[in-house]
Amino acid sequence: MKRTLLISGIFLMLCHFVIADDETPPDLPVRSPFASGILIDNQTTVISSKGTLEMYIQHKFGHIDNGLTDLFGIYAPGANVRMALSYVPLKNLQLGYGLSRINMYSDFSVKYTLLEQTRRNTIPVAVGLYGNMAIDGRNESAFGKNYQFTNRFSYFSQLIVGRRFNDFVSVQANASFTHFNITEDLIDHDKISVGFNGRVNISPQSSILFQYDVPLKIKEISEYREFHNPAKPNIGLGWEIRTSTHAFHIYLSSTDGMIPQYNALYNRNDWTDGDIMFGFSITRLWSF
Repeated sequence: MKRTLLISGIFLMLCHFVIADDETPPDLPVRSPFASGILIDNQTTVISSKGTLEMYIQHKFGHIDNGLTDLFGIYAPGANVRMALSYVPLKNLQLGYGLSRINMYSDFSVKYTLLEQTRRNTIPVAVGLYGNMAIDGRNESAFGKNYQFTNRFSYFSQLIVGRRFNDFVSVQANASFTHFNITEDLIDHDKISVGFNGRVNISPQSSILFQYDVPLKIKEISEYREFHNPAKPNIGLGWEIRTSTHAFHIYLSSTDGMIPQYNALYNRNDWTDGDIMFGFSITRLWSF
C-alpha cells in the first residue's frame, strides 16, 4: 500500500512539472523596432505581417546651400522622386517594386528576416537580408557604343543586424555589396559599404532618425590603381511621425539618390561642404 502511494505521488509530481513546462509561454518577438521598412535611405529589418501591402512615396529636393533664393532647395531643379509598392506573400518575406526619377530606375527587391529578436533575449538581435536588381530606363544613347540590354542592370545585396534596446532606442548595422554591369569612365563596377542607423523615440508618435553609410575604398576589388571620384559617405538626420498605418519622415540627407546601389557608387555630395538636401517619405499599410 505504501509503495502504491509513493509511486502515485511521484507520478503526480512528474505530471505537475510536465504541465507547468507546457504552460511556459514562448519567447515572442519584440514589438516592432521601427515604424516601417525604410529609414531615410536605408532598409530596416522590419517586415509587416503576411498579406500586407505597403506603399512608399519618397521625395528629395535640391541642395539647401542657396538659402532663401530657392527656399533651401525646395524649389530648386533636379528633385528626385521614387514611388514603390511592396507585398508580404509569406511570413518574413517581402517583395517590392519601385520607380525613381533619376535615370528612371526600376528596382525589383526582396527582403527576408532570418532572425527576429525576442523579448527574453533568447535571440538578442534581428537579422535580415535585402537585395534588389535595378534597370536603368534611360535612352540607349546614354550607354555609348556596343549597347546591350544587360548594360542597364545593377545589383545590391545587404546584411542587416538590428536590436531594440528598450522602448526608446533601436539601432542597426549593415554591410552591403553593389555591382553595376556598366559604369562611367574610371568608376569601379563593384563597391562594398557599411552603415549604421537607428531611431530614438521622443514621444508615443514621434522619433529622431539617424543614418551614416560609408562606401569603402578596397584596392583588392578595385579595377584601377588609383581611386577616381570615389563615392562620398551618406549622412542623414530626420524626424518621424507615425500612426498605426502611416509613417512620415522629413529629413536632411547628403545624397540625391533613391536606390542604394546608386548612393554607394555615385554619391558625389560631400556633407562637410554643405551638400545637404531636404527630403521626405510617406509609407502607408493595407492588410488583406
